Amino acid sequence: MTDDKVKRRLTTVLCADVYGYSRLMEADETGTLETLRRYRAAITRLVERHDGRIVNTWGDAVIAEFASVVEAVQCAVEIQQEISSQASDASQANPMRFRIGINLGDVMVDGSDIYGDGVNIASRLQELADPGGVVISSSVYDQVHNKLSVGFDCLGQRPMKNIAPLTSYRLTLGGQAAGPGSFPLEERAMPSERARAPRIDDRRVPSSPRHVVSDWLARLPRPVAAALTVSAFLILINLFTSNRIWFHWPVAAILFAVVLRMVLGHRPESGSRPER
Repeated sequence: MTDDKVKRRLTTVLCADVYGYSRLMEADETGTLETLRRYRAAITRLVERHDGRIVNTWGDAVIAEFASVVEAVQCAVEIQQEISSQASDASQANPMRFRIGINLGDVMVDGSDIYGDGVNIASRLQELADPGGVVISSSVYDQVHNKLSVGFDCLGQRPMKNIAPLTSYRLTLGGQAAGPGSFPLEERAMPSERARAPRIDDRRVPSSPRHVVSDWLARLPRPVAAALTVSAFLILINLFTSNRIWFHWPVAAILFAVVLRMVLGHRPESGSRPER
């Protein structure tokens, strides 16, 4: 008897896709294909440098997987640096730019291919990224936010086709969203470099208490975060301006309003049918 059990594993999936590929092909098929081949070769080199492997390269997309979440994110940053550098050197009128999504999740394994929500989520995340940018899932963020010196901009829960909403984060560097020109030139990995580029976590900057609080508030639903912020200000005003305690009444009213809004917002509409 054969063993038909589906093999599964936890892995980090990187999905890269060319922004506006159809438009580029319509303008210059030969030049676009040549550029795509050159960028794919650079992506493959960087993926292998970070101990990953290319899973698939259908159309203009690239799917890669990594055993390390940190290596996957570092690879994504270096890919965007490399592509931005090559585009600047070539002075292209319509530069080719990639969007990248990264997800840590469970996948089904069939030979050298991987399938399942772990891959689908990475593909949907890249659709949320800006051209030249990187978007990661909350599962990736939990693993890397205290290991890398890049910044993270919480995008909240964005709707994604055929995927349940999940919290995602956009990578930022130097206070700017990761995108074309946002990476310093001296940090870009040039094609001729044979030595491994400096690891991002070697430049790690300790998080300040203010960043810890901001990061915690960013994970909360927006109404809750706003209510807590206003309540904190009311408490401070009361403590520093009056000997009488009065903040509990407005704070209670604010929190009650937020709870009521969230309860009513999650109430199912009458006559609605669940999606099949």
